This record gives sequence, C-alpha cells and structure tokens, in this order.
Amino acid sequence: MNDAAIIIIGNEILSGRTLDQNANFIAKRCTKIGLKISEIHVIPDIKKIIKDIVRKTSAKYKYVFVTGGIGPTHDDITAESIASAFRSKLILHKKAKSLLKEYYKKSDLELNANRMKMAHIPKGSMLIYNPVSAAPGFKIKNVWVMAGVPKIMQAMFTYYVEPKLSKKGKIFFEEIKIYKAEGEIAHILTTIQNKFPEIEIGSYPFMLPPKYGTNIVFKGNNKALIKKVIKQTQNIFKEKKIIFDA
Repeated sequence: MNDAAIIIIGNEILSGRTLDQNANFIAKRCTKIGLKISEIHVIPDIKKIIKDIVRKTSAKYKYVFVTGGIGPTHDDITAESIASAFRSKLILHKKAKSLLKEYYKKSDLELNANRMKMAHIPKGSMLIYNPVSAAPGFKIKNVWVMAGVPKIMQAMFTYYVEPKLSKKGKIFFEEIKIYKAEGEIAHILTTIQNKFPEIEIGSYPFMLPPKYGTNIVFKGNNKALIKKVIKQTQNIFKEKKIIFDA
C-alpha cells in the first residue's frame, strides 16, 4: 500500500480567500520521517465529494490526513461526512464533551449547542487531542482528521499524530544541474530510473538567459545508493559530453 494522501477541505481555500498552509506543513513533516505523500486533494464542503474522496484514498493509502471542516459552523460537515463514508454514526463523545466543558469554563464564551457540535465524533474513532483550543480531531480507520486552522492543525499533527506514524527513516536529496533541455536527456534518466527503482529521480527545467538546462533531483532513504546513482549518471553525461554542475 502507498504511504499517504492529504485532503484539504474548505470552500474558503478553493475561493482563494484563505491560503492553504496545511498541505505544505504535513508534506514536509512526512518527508522528514520518510513517508511519501502521493496525492493532495483540495475539495469543497460538499458531503458527497468528501465521502467519495475519503473512501478512495482510504482504500489506496496507509495514511490519509484530512484538515478542515470540524468546527462549530453550519458548513463544518467533515465529521458527519466521514462518519457516513465509513457507515458509522456520529455520536456525542464523552471525553470530547468533557474537554470542551473544561476549556469553555475558563473562557468568556458559552459552550452552546453550536460549539458542542465539535464533540460529536464518528463512533469507534480515536480522539486527536488539541492543545490549542481543546476541540479534538479524530482518527477513524486510517484517516486522521484535524482542524483547518494552521496553528491548531500543526500542534495536533506534531504532538499527537506524527508520534503514532510508522517512520521509515530520513529522506535524502541530492541534485545536479545540466545544461541541456530535459527533453534531450529524458531517455538517459529513464534508463537510470529503471535500473534503480528505489531512488526517485525528478527533472526540473530552468531558464537563466542565455543559459537553460535541467535540475535533476535524486531522492531516497539510502544516501550511499543515491551517490552511486549520481556517479553513474554523471559518467553517462561525461561520455555524451553533456556539461553538468554537481
């Protein structure tokens, strides 16, 4: 099974009113512990779309990270949508209720019916604690559901999600720059990639007039193997008189 996918839920992201920071944060944290993010979805607050995307990614990936739509407002429908996706019931979670009561007791705000909505969690879920504003997220099956507010999501992920993830070890990156268009060296990279499938090879064109070329990035868990792959790639470039910078 593939490593992970990210689902960002919120009409405010799609409209451009709010800049998404969550996908970038989660992707960086996952890269540090060796988990590869293969898909990122940004979707609206529409129940059918949430259900469909969550079901598909849950079946395809080991981890699915969801942010947004678990607050107290009318359009926060993530919890009920995900409960429906897994044929679960949305229930008032006793521990979640207790956390909210304790939090609001110390504030000037009333724990009204709208705010109590945040204590309704799909049955059978595990809570993801929220050290910032108390309202918890939840984990159901392999889907981790967190707040959309970046500061809150980051605290939830760092302290309560990341420690429970399988760590594959550090991911290493190495890069070389060549002064050829990527279309002229694609066949070379294809050959190298097929020979070393454990190393991910990416090519990214650049243009610095009058120069142009391609940055080639080698990524993987094995630093020694990356260096070996780079050496073989450089030898091929030397044979073909392709200029490169290490």
